[in-house]
Amino acid sequence: MTDNSYQERLSQLVEPGERVLAVAKTEIAQGARPAEMPATGSPESSAGGRGGVVSGVLLNLISPLISFSAGDRLVDRIIYGVAGRGAPGSAASALQHSRRPVPPATTIEDTILAVTDRRLLVCASGPTKLWSSQADDERAAAQTQVVWSAPRAAVANARVGWHRLNPKRLRIEFTDGSWLAFIVPIAESGKPLREIAAALTGR
Repeated sequence: MTDNSYQERLSQLVEPGERVLAVAKTEIAQGARPAEMPATGSPESSAGGRGGVVSGVLLNLISPLISFSAGDRLVDRIIYGVAGRGAPGSAASALQHSRRPVPPATTIEDTILAVTDRRLLVCASGPTKLWSSQADDERAAAQTQVVWSAPRAAVANARVGWHRLNPKRLRIEFTDGSWLAFIVPIAESGKPLREIAAALTGR
């Protein structure tokens, strides 16, 4: 699906007088990410400590079906590197939380980044299919909704550069010190991500 169909939809979602400057279909990069949003009464909040982390890593290696957040983060860090940082409730933490699938996740949605003359927008498309027709793509674009936004002033920097073997990773840094990375598939052009970075920084 081209970004143009998302551009048309976003022009309907923004505020009156707000201009869409750049749009990119992307996904949050794999790797160790910012801390999750605070959750009251979470059973994992009391299971900290080095022993819990080691146990979690061993469980992850023995069976990928067993999930333990501290172990997951360490395995992600070793395999993929760091994809973001930030305290619970930071901009990067809230952004990634906005794209976290709600269990049970039975559909796939595209993540769309957009920059306007006022805000950074994070959007979710309608449900998409692995093998989709043009009509399916148009339907998904038409159902796109804004799931998170931040004023332009909350973004400290944005740049596209190399990370390990990927030359097209967008890193968005926020004024609260948190950051999050985004990627496109290796076979796709990195131009939309570079346009997002340019629109955010004015470079």
